[in-house]
Amino acid sequence: MLRLKSGSRIHQIFTLIWVVMALWGAAACTERSAASSVQNPSPIIVAAAADLQFAFTEIAELFEQRTGQPVTLVFGSSGQLAQQIENGAPFDLFASANITFIEQLLDKGLILPDTVAPYGEGRIVLAVNRNVNLELTDLQDLETPLIQRIAIANPEHAPYGLAAKEALLATGVWENVEPKLVYGENVRQALQFVQTGDAQAGIVALSIANVPEIRWTLIDANLHNPLLQALAVVKSTSQPEVARAFAAFVNGEEGRAIMRRYGFVMPGEMPD
Repeated sequence: MLRLKSGSRIHQIFTLIWVVMALWGAAACTERSAASSVQNPSPIIVAAAADLQFAFTEIAELFEQRTGQPVTLVFGSSGQLAQQIENGAPFDLFASANITFIEQLLDKGLILPDTVAPYGEGRIVLAVNRNVNLELTDLQDLETPLIQRIAIANPEHAPYGLAAKEALLATGVWENVEPKLVYGENVRQALQFVQTGDAQAGIVALSIANVPEIRWTLIDANLHNPLLQALAVVKSTSQPEVARAFAAFVNGEEGRAIMRRYGFVMPGEMPD
């Protein structure tokens, strides 16, 4: 079993910031004042993990409706986005699919420590193109010769790709299916491979799996390390208050309702 030990540093950080999450609620009312204080506000740039594409698109639209503050979303793999921040990319907020990348940037002094906050735990699913005349409900089913290409995100820099690899290893099928793997730069591209039929099956994020072209089955979370996801304001931002307001909105009442709908559940929360 590949679950993180409760004493690990990442688990301790996630637990600690969840305890102080209540403080973010008090900040939720600041999003309107932060945006309204600026005439013709410039967009804030949010670097977000690819699994957030559907959820954050809705949240950003709602945030702009509520505040008048535009948001530009840049999606990609968490590892690549973190590297861009290290190289000086002009992001205001970073939402990672793995808290490890937030921790690494924190150690390098590149984010504001008091803004680190979890926004949920991700899940992975086994996705199958609807045109494939096979019932695949278990990772062992991927060993069938009828499945020739399996899409996952690149585990070298994409948290969902790493979780997929861990699940395949834990199930004991990694060696048999590795020759069939095709790697997306991020989990959204891996999903696209399955949608288009370039891969007959794949392992992708639950948060983006509800698309017409695929059927999916939830994968046991005990087969991989938890996808503990967190966000933080980038230290070099020129709009720290607006970035803080957007972060608060994500974890506020309206933002959480959207996040839960896409499967991002906080400790103690029930999925919708």
